[in-house]
Amino acid sequence: MTLRSLLVALDATPANTARTRIAQALAQAFDAHLIGLAPVTSQAVQSFQTAAAMDGYVAGAATALLGRAEDLAQQFHLQCRDAGLASFEAVADREPSPDTLARHAQAADLLVMGQPDPSLPNYRQALKDLEDLLLTSARPVLLIPYTHLDPLHVRRVVVAWDGSRESVRAMTDALPLLRRATHVTLVHWRADPADVSAQPALASLRQWLAFQGVEATVRDEVTALAVGDALLNAASDLGADLIVMGAYGHARWAERLFGGVSRTLLQSMTVPVLMAH
Repeated sequence: MTLRSLLVALDATPANTARTRIAQALAQAFDAHLIGLAPVTSQAVQSFQTAAAMDGYVAGAATALLGRAEDLAQQFHLQCRDAGLASFEAVADREPSPDTLARHAQAADLLVMGQPDPSLPNYRQALKDLEDLLLTSARPVLLIPYTHLDPLHVRRVVVAWDGSRESVRAMTDALPLLRRATHVTLVHWRADPADVSAQPALASLRQWLAFQGVEATVRDEVTALAVGDALLNAASDLGADLIVMGAYGHARWAERLFGGVSRTLLQSMTVPVLMAH
């Protein structure tokens, strides 16, 4: 199992350049084909629809939106050419994200996205779009923090396991990256010090990872913190370059009402996170 085709989402945010460079570096490392996709954002669609309704310029608004996406795609094409990538393409799509991202991601092994920036005016819509994408994407999503400007290093990885299908899916999808890491830590959190029921499963997962060429250290942690906060603390304590986790193991309405690991990481991630639903 390796990465042969990567898809990176292009946008007009300040973090786009760093995200694009990370995707290019991954494509070079895995000798993979890289697709840069510039969709029309939901926020832009809403803004232009409002303006078009007022002024009656529906066709002009649609053309302007597509023109923005085409500019981003052209910039990406030139960047890939200058970086010397062997195989790449740039696509501008008139359909709004996240639907078009999920559709194009079906033909890729990994989708590279950016964490929404809370300082930007369309933050709430961008966060909703990302949540929708995570729930509908058939492929894993690598999220890059909007503050992350450095290259992606995959030396120390924290893999969060909670017994869910989503966490095992993420672990499996991350294998190409885990095999390149020097330290992999498989972590489970529990509130009850006496509850050691997860330890046999953790031992089996450690053996399965070894069969896949990944040597992992197992930690069964007792914590009074919310799991999302415990995960962020563990990533900091271990000097992690990457977090691997399942996305939305519970219903999204429950996460929104009561909080959850996925929402905590989407809003507060400090290192890149690979998620799979």
